[in-house]
Amino acid sequence: MRFWRFLKYEQSYLLLYAASFLIATAVFYMESHMWWHWDSIGYALILHLLLVAGFFFHRYRKNVHAIRHMNDEDSEQLSLEAEAYHQAMEKMEKAHIRALNEVQAKQNEYYNFIVSWFHEIKIPISVMRLMRQTEVDAKSLEEELSRVEHYVDQALYYAKLDSFNQDYELINCDLEPLIKEVVKSHSRSFISKKIRISLDVERAVVQSDSKWLQYIVHQLVTNSLKYTGNHGEVSIVTRVTPQEKLLVIRDNGIGIDRKDLPRIFNRGFTGTNGRTHMKSTGMGLYLAQELSRKLGHYITCTSEVGSFTEMVIHFPKNNDPYLNILQQSQTQ
Repeated sequence: MRFWRFLKYEQSYLLLYAASFLIATAVFYMESHMWWHWDSIGYALILHLLLVAGFFFHRYRKNVHAIRHMNDEDSEQLSLEAEAYHQAMEKMEKAHIRALNEVQAKQNEYYNFIVSWFHEIKIPISVMRLMRQTEVDAKSLEEELSRVEHYVDQALYYAKLDSFNQDYELINCDLEPLIKEVVKSHSRSFISKKIRISLDVERAVVQSDSKWLQYIVHQLVTNSLKYTGNHGEVSIVTRVTPQEKLLVIRDNGIGIDRKDLPRIFNRGFTGTNGRTHMKSTGMGLYLAQELSRKLGHYITCTSEVGSFTEMVIHFPKNNDPYLNILQQSQTQ
């Protein structure tokens, strides 16, 4: 049956050979000085059919060979159309492999995040269990509960990151009350580590989602407290330039190694500090940066080991978050 299907696709060649034979026969017939012999016509027809049969047999074998070796990189293409299809299939295959690799990498990252998250959340749970065996300090208990809530929020925001465009509300946000609310939520940490807080926050209204923006600021302040020692200092300042509004969070903690700075916003990157000082999922700054970009903002960082770390949230004045999010949702 394959041979008959082959002949079906080769109809154009069959018609070409039939037409050429008929044209040649007609030319001989029209020549009056030539003798018309049916034997000669029959002999020519038989030779012609043998030639056509040989040609199609050879072409059929090449087609079968091409089908059997179609997955070989150096397989011979029998037509321009076949070559185009082969190239298109190669592109589709490469795109499919890339997509599978991206999915697998994302699954691995998600798995690593979950494992690290379990390790982190076990610490405050273990502390609270120890508190049950001793005299419970209400302030310490509240601090551990706040830490658990932070880890739960981190996992929740990470899970919602891909569906962000379905859960946001852009409004005019006043940075002053938002920052004070974040600092208030960390008051116990500031007091327990005797870290001084310096606020120079003027009224600055930015266009953002208050819930997501509060989480971003909360994450940056959490990092400052985590890597700032006792009796340190954290300062939060707002600035306004002709191009943008800035929220600057600076601490005099351990700082970030210069070689780590370009990668601190990468997914799952813990760096030297995350490996040597305490266990870290490496997701906090990644989430803060990704959420900022989706809202039309972005974060930059400057730091010096043993001296300071300065995180800056940029709110460009000429940026339209509504348009950015609409374009992102259309491309997803």
